[in-house]
Amino acid sequence: MPVIAPPAAHRRTTTALGACLVSFVAFWIAQRAAHVSMIDLKVYRAEAATVRAGGDLYALRTTAARLPTTYPPFAALLFTPLTLLDTGLLRTLARAGNLALLVVFARLSLRLVGHAREEAAWWIAAVAVWCEPVWTTMRYGQINLLIAVLVLWDLSRPPGARWAGAGVGLATAVKLTPALFAVFLLATGAVARFRGDGTGPWLRHARGAAVAFAGATLLAAALLPGDSWRFWTGMVFRTSRVGRAEETANQALRGVLARLLHTPDPGAVWAATAALVALLGLTVAVAAELRGERAWAVVGCAVTALLVSPVSWSHHWVWCVPLVLLLWTRGHRAGAVGTALVFGSYALWWVPHGPGRPELHQGLAQFALSALYGGTGLLFLVLAGHRCRGPAGVRP
Repeated sequence: MPVIAPPAAHRRTTTALGACLVSFVAFWIAQRAAHVSMIDLKVYRAEAATVRAGGDLYALRTTAARLPTTYPPFAALLFTPLTLLDTGLLRTLARAGNLALLVVFARLSLRLVGHAREEAAWWIAAVAVWCEPVWTTMRYGQINLLIAVLVLWDLSRPPGARWAGAGVGLATAVKLTPALFAVFLLATGAVARFRGDGTGPWLRHARGAAVAFAGATLLAAALLPGDSWRFWTGMVFRTSRVGRAEETANQALRGVLARLLHTPDPGAVWAATAALVALLGLTVAVAAELRGERAWAVVGCAVTALLVSPVSWSHHWVWCVPLVLLLWTRGHRAGAVGTALVFGSYALWWVPHGPGRPELHQGLAQFALSALYGGTGLLFLVLAGHRCRGPAGVRP
């Protein structure tokens, strides 16, 4: 017999769904009124057209900003269907698709933190759509929510689930930053083995991610051999192609240090700081995982990846959604509210930015505003590290 939802639960879900739809419609109207460019979506379409025409993917410069190709070749293969749609329809589908992905991301975030109420995802999506990382993702037509959904789908399931590693591997083949999740799984398995507790599901999970990444990358190499050779032997090391380090939108440690030190290239200072934060962040994530606290491990790994990447634009920080939920559901209510205010304030855009590179001449107050995401990420890692201190058994 079909299961009939209790009237109260049905009313709550209907109310939440209605509120979400109202919020999404208002958001859609606001984005159209703001004449958002969806400039990254135009770049993706240009990449796809270049692939279909047999052109040089990494010589491409497109849009008035002359933006280059920055993702691995596999991403361009995925973008090829975009050339079949006219620009107006493509923009509509991209915005609708991202809104749908936001709802999925909210559901997966709730699953990660162990919250199962059905209507909660609609409420979270209704609010989260207005935070700066999500707004900017939609403004540019970015794929951050797709990448986050792939990773979170993979890591929010029970250990040993079917296709373990596929989400992380495919996400890494599209955009390299999620590779840190595979390193986290590998490190967790290695530490568990060293302690004599076996490897649990972690090494299998890491192996699955490696296989998925290798399969996607080899497919791209077979279809785009020249572009693959150029990317993996040269372009992958040229972080300057992505943008200037000191730009306000760059909320990675490299951007924070560039603005703090008033230099376009923080060089060795950034390399040493990033290495230290990567080590500490992975240590926290592994410790949390071995304590059976997957949510702290996953969010800690995500924050670490955002901090140590050479460039983490503000729209990459869509991981603020599970971060806030984790803090709230684990009793850190003040921290959750503060974090939500940081990512909902748009404060990093209150400081001078743009032509003339004013970010290299910030005062202390301006620097503090332009370092909010990175600072929040570091504080979260400190909190997670404090929480994960002390002995704990392995809980695969």
